[in-house]
Amino acid sequence: MEVITYKCPNCGGDLTFDPVSGKYKCEYCLSSFTQEEMEKANPKAAEVLHRENEDDAGRQETSDAQNGTDTAQTQDETAQGEAVVYTCPNCGAEIVTDATTAATYCFYCHNPVVLSGRLSGEYMPDFVLPFKISKEQAIEKFLSFTRKKHFIPKDFFEKSQVQKMTGVYFPYWIYGGDFETDYMARGRKVRVWQTGDVEYTETSIYDVRREGEVRVDGLSRNALNKADRDLIECVQPYRLEEMQPFSMGYLSGFQAEKRDIEQAQIAPELKKELETMARGAMRNEANEYLSLEQEKMKLSPKREDWRYVLFPVWTLTYPGKDGKVYYYAMNGQTGTINGDFPYERKRALLTSAVSALLVLIVMLIGGYFA
Repeated sequence: MEVITYKCPNCGGDLTFDPVSGKYKCEYCLSSFTQEEMEKANPKAAEVLHRENEDDAGRQETSDAQNGTDTAQTQDETAQGEAVVYTCPNCGAEIVTDATTAATYCFYCHNPVVLSGRLSGEYMPDFVLPFKISKEQAIEKFLSFTRKKHFIPKDFFEKSQVQKMTGVYFPYWIYGGDFETDYMARGRKVRVWQTGDVEYTETSIYDVRREGEVRVDGLSRNALNKADRDLIECVQPYRLEEMQPFSMGYLSGFQAEKRDIEQAQIAPELKKELETMARGAMRNEANEYLSLEQEKMKLSPKREDWRYVLFPVWTLTYPGKDGKVYYYAMNGQTGTINGDFPYERKRALLTSAVSALLVLIVMLIGGYFA
């Protein structure tokens, strides 16, 4: 597995993807390059990825038993969080990562690096949603949002704290396709009328059947076990129409994670969600009934589509004085915010006590002069 860095063709400085302009920028000479210009200036990246893909294809031709062993070992390493060591091509320092990190920074020279082998072969994403919000914009949105909250510790807003905000690409599976539906149920209709002083109720039961086609696209699930799933999921939705064919260059300047959850593990959950959506559509087609019972649904796929995509998220952690670690996330494309924020209980109690005392004083003064 090789470590890739993207260099400026003008000065040799590091190139990172700029979310605002959608180009690659050099922090040293301030040059900027399009995707095509960046790839032309860094042909080694494509060569490395091609070589990694060929190696993966060769390994795929080994025996099923050996593949099963390798897969099990990889899963064990991921589950145990085993550290993996690489060499920075810029300064020669060792880069230590866990088994799912695909892009990071060198701790010593701060050079952005991409670990090519983590994103080759079957682990190569189909698409990527590039960051649209820069770090500066993310920090500004974060401060604007949190300053509206009361009793948050002051050091939560310190520059040294907010500068720890990190852009991370998280792996997702996206599922969709075209499906034929066959829906059956017992429908109930009720007719009420009155003759004189007597009210009559007639209940009729019908066999209901609806057939049709459902097209679904964009059912997604996080494909990383170690992610705070609830936190990351809550910054959705993303504008999936802005997906770009995957290029490792988009990862330069950000961190990225490789999936460790496969299709088979989440397929039942997504297909259950698909069935719920299809059932809802069929119910709408049978809305003339008061109620529908004993429902049965059969889905037959005409076309199924699985896509492995990287989603952009700005993340920030804060170690609270209460011993709890607080997590914050922002959608790197739309700016949607979600998080758990620290709360200064003593300060809140003191403020409440002072407010109560002031109210009591006002009441006493009012009573004295009454």
